[in-house]
Amino acid sequence: MRLIDEILTFNQQFVDEKQYEEFTTTKFPNKRMVLLTCMDTRLVELLPRALNLRNGDVKIVKNAGALVTHPFGSIMRSLLVAVYELQAEEVLIIGHHDCGMSGMKPDYILEKMRKRGKSEQALDTISYAGVDVKEWLKGFDNVEESVAHSVRMVKKHPLMPNDIPVHGLVIEPGTGKLEVVVNGYEG
Repeated sequence: MRLIDEILTFNQQFVDEKQYEEFTTTKFPNKRMVLLTCMDTRLVELLPRALNLRNGDVKIVKNAGALVTHPFGSIMRSLLVAVYELQAEEVLIIGHHDCGMSGMKPDYILEKMRKRGKSEQALDTISYAGVDVKEWLKGFDNVEESVAHSVRMVKKHPLMPNDIPVHGLVIEPGTGKLEVVVNGYEG
């Protein structure tokens, strides 16, 4: 059975048996927080448990590396929508040790793209659109510095309210242990 068929078969049973009822909540976060974290598979269940979060407690935004790389990109837009429209009163950015974005080299990814059939013309098209592909694909060398950078991007954003605390943490994906990089209450 193909993966999508497996998912749809399970979903039909999930709906028919009304298993969704235990997850019923509103669109507003109970803990009035929006969380930006990495899309790493180890964090899917570990992170909410390590933070004592339940369904409905927070808005969660995920991307590769928990990075805010552009002040007017979709990540920043999502954080602003959470604050202005969805009653989030704090922002929490959580990176993690052993992240796939740590030390990622753009040339390595570009080579993989070429091996999977992407032409130089396709790569050039992105550059012509004004995107520095190597900068866009670049990872980070230090997760604490990366988290601190994302916190600064959010805190200093011209549209983010000054009274919103922006916290930065790093989680250990093997144990769930958190380390504070930036305490948003302290400045």
